[in-house]
Amino acid sequence: MTGALLVIIQIAGRRCALGALEVKSVIEIGTITPVPRAPHWISGITALRSQALTVIDCRRALGLPSGDWPTDHRAVVVADGGHAYALLVDSIEDITTAAGEVGQVPGGFGAEWSRIANGMIETLAGPALLLDLGSLLAGPEALSREIETLV
Repeated sequence: MTGALLVIIQIAGRRCALGALEVKSVIEIGTITPVPRAPHWISGITALRSQALTVIDCRRALGLPSGDWPTDHRAVVVADGGHAYALLVDSIEDITTAAGEVGQVPGGFGAEWSRIANGMIETLAGPALLLDLGSLLAGPEALSREIETLV
């Protein structure tokens, strides 16, 4: 993974990384329209150039309480399985390069972080959790289902 481009974001005070190829754009988030009966980590939908984006609150997708968002209201736009998503994160830092290979998630991060991270990666901006996009989009119920299967 050394040399791969990564987008560095902050979620709940932790530095995280997404592969730059997974990120379609960074946008200023507009009006978010709630969707009835949507899971609690889905804030609603918004539009980007006539395309509907499902808005994901990344803190809630981890099972953490939602926090205040930065005043610039930016979101990371990603696509998965033919659907487009806007990820609400605490902040979007930079695009940087991986300076090493993916290692294990250190102990003490908790099950919610272990569920959505492929591991820890060293970048030119410092260490970051390399996120698994599909696991993040699955929300906190995915962790509950994993625990139920173990019991």
